Amino acid sequence: MPDLKLIALDAEDLNVISAHLQDALLRVGEMTYLPSEKRFVVIANRFDWGKLAEAKSKPHAPSEKFERRRTGIRFERVLGAKLQGIDLKDKRAALALLAITFEPTGGSETPEGNVTLTFSGAAAIRLHVECVEVELKDLGAAWATKHSPEHPEDAG
Repeated sequence: MPDLKLIALDAEDLNVISAHLQDALLRVGEMTYLPSEKRFVVIANRFDWGKLAEAKSKPHAPSEKFERRRTGIRFERVLGAKLQGIDLKDKRAALALLAITFEPTGGSETPEGNVTLTFSGAAAIRLHVECVEVELKDLGAAWATKHSPEHPEDAG
């Protein structure tokens, strides 16, 4: 599959990015908030759900249908960042991303709000943003992985 590059400028676009990043793995040391640039950046290893869907649609496809890809995610116009359940000193700590959501806070006359990255284990990052402006970009080749992420609601 070709490298993925997506841009989100509203909550609906952000839902698409969130779907592609579900179950992405990242290390605390591979994220940074740059207040002077109003930017928050994350490097993650995303599970390629598109590749899995493609493989499922072709029953005679090769069995190597699980892949991860190194992906950069850039949040612009960030006014503040708050953490819950994340120790910034533990740079090697791994986080599993569950979803990214947007909640408006400024009423109907402004696009201001909070973008929340929700991780397993009750960890979260809330970014206060002027508006939704997010870019997802694959950074290199994919690699095979033996397992697909599983969710309790997927079983039976």
